[in-house]
Order: sequence, then C-alpha cells, then structure tokens
Amino acid sequence: MAKESMKAREVKRKETVEKYAEKRAALKAAGDYEALQKLPKNASPVRMHNRCKLTGRPKGYMRQFGLSRVMFREMANKGLIPGVKKASW
Repeated sequence: MAKESMKAREVKRKETVEKYAEKRAALKAAGDYEALQKLPKNASPVRMHNRCKLTGRPKGYMRQFGLSRVMFREMANKGLIPGVKKASW
C-alpha cells in the first residue's frame, strides 16, 4: 500500500491542475509562454499520475476500473466487479 503522503500529494496535484486549467488554456491560446512558465509546476496535467483508488499503487493501473492489477484480480475473483469473471475454456 502506498504511503498516505503520496496519495495526498496526488490529490493536491489534481486540485492544482483543475484550479489553473482555464488560465493555462488562455495563456496557451495567446502564445504567452513566459506567463505559462510562471505558473506552479504542479499546474501542468503532465505531472499527474494515475493511482489505484484502494491502495494508491502507481504501477499496473487499469483505467477502465481505476484499480491496480493486483486489486482488480482480487476483486474479480471474489465477484465484486459486476460483469467480470475468470475465463475458462
């Protein structure tokens, strides 16, 4: 499980990106790259990283479910994800 501080950092980044989204778009449209440089680093959406909603694991993330591969498998085996079942043929 990820440290709580790492999860909190990602949440803070997301809030910062949302806060400056309109301003970034306006500056980009105007071509004012000097003003873009003066915005906070974390205002850039490129700095965000997808994390598992349950554990905060940054790797093996499945966008469709918002979970890491480990939690996805565990929940699918228990039948907690609707419409997903283990393959057998």
